[in-house]
Amino acid sequence: MNRREFIKTSASFIGASALAPGAAQRKPNVIFIASDDHGYAEIGVQGCKDVPTPNIDSIARSGVRFTDGYVSCPVCSPTRAGWTTGRYQQRFGHEFNPGPAEEADRHFGLPLTEVTLANRMKQLGYSTGMVGKWHLGYRPEFHPLKRGFDEYFGFLGGAHPYLLGAGPRPDAILRGAEPAKESEYLTDAFAREAVAYIDRRRKDPFFLYLAFNAVHNPAQATEKYLARFSSIQDQRRRTFAAMLSALDDSVGRVLSKLRETGLEDNTLIFFVGDNGGPTPNTTSRNDPLRGYKGQVLEGGIRVPFLMQWKGRLRAGSVYRQPVIALDVLPTAVTAGGGDVSKAGLDGVDLLPYVTGQKQGSPHQALYWRFGPQSAIRKGDWKTLRLPDGAAQLYNLAEDVGESRDLATTQPARLKELQTDYDAWNRQLAAPRWSRNDRPAKGGKKARRRR
Repeated sequence: MNRREFIKTSASFIGASALAPGAAQRKPNVIFIASDDHGYAEIGVQGCKDVPTPNIDSIARSGVRFTDGYVSCPVCSPTRAGWTTGRYQQRFGHEFNPGPAEEADRHFGLPLTEVTLANRMKQLGYSTGMVGKWHLGYRPEFHPLKRGFDEYFGFLGGAHPYLLGAGPRPDAILRGAEPAKESEYLTDAFAREAVAYIDRRRKDPFFLYLAFNAVHNPAQATEKYLARFSSIQDQRRRTFAAMLSALDDSVGRVLSKLRETGLEDNTLIFFVGDNGGPTPNTTSRNDPLRGYKGQVLEGGIRVPFLMQWKGRLRAGSVYRQPVIALDVLPTAVTAGGGDVSKAGLDGVDLLPYVTGQKQGSPHQALYWRFGPQSAIRKGDWKTLRLPDGAAQLYNLAEDVGESRDLATTQPARLKELQTDYDAWNRQLAAPRWSRNDRPAKGGKKARRRR
């Protein structure tokens, strides 16, 4: 189907659905599912062959797959600050990871001046629940229950064991603000809690933020999942496969609960990875992209990005214009009846674009700043700098793997993009704490890693 046909059929589908007799009148539920360190190539609809992901794939097959879906940083906490606010996190100094709780800067935390997605949904009359990884502040004032959520089950840090229960550590599993005694495999426990939340809140519109820590380190899986991959000889890959399979099962449990409760057709679902795969650690692959977690190469910032709203979005759609996780907030809030046109957001409502009501690209350009690294994508063109400081230029339409640097042959294009980046960069705040992460090093000679 060409673009003109896609627009025509999508627009007619949306219009017919909205006017259909008996169509749901209440506000749509919204579920935002996040995966962690999940490589671009590690879902079936994007090429994964050795680990079936039928449930995650079903979101794409029932809705829209964004081939050029990005996050605003190649590491965890800044990305979450961005999608939680709908704003580039560098605008409020949230540029780096904090490190473990005992090492984190005293200023670490999503600034209290920022309005979160949960705040905005709550203002629209939604119940708001979060399950999983927070990573936006350890101190009490930054707790999810103080940032717009009615309920919380998860951990506050950047990583957590999958096979251990709670303890007195700052990253203990919490129910609300209190430590919880948890013995179930953590990915399974998060699915359990998400399903229970849907069951409790099924009668009224709800917003659920389900932030899995899978497939982030530590590499741990139960025999139930490991047994599915006995044919994989590489033990690192086998454990990763088991963790990914557990994640997919958990997504399936949430989708099944929506069907069971009759809520599926009136639920807007997002599935987005928080950054590219850290291939040296967990084998998570980013093919055909170059680079990995911690880099502004495509492999660090282009991620699995899916959206489903049955009855509203054309099933099996593929959208190829660049989008970014900052778009989740305005899309969700607008779907819920809110208006963010004067909220100073960097994200945009994606629904008019994916339904064909608006043409063109949602963004004139996308930007990244991560310490000494920087990048801008404008149309098919992207320029970037890695820690070695050399400017690089790529045409992603012709070279998605960023293997042919055109900086010396296209100096005018390079200058244009650099000028646009500099104008954006002047709007940003200084980092509120120093970097406490170790992004991967790389440069022109960095190879794609599997």
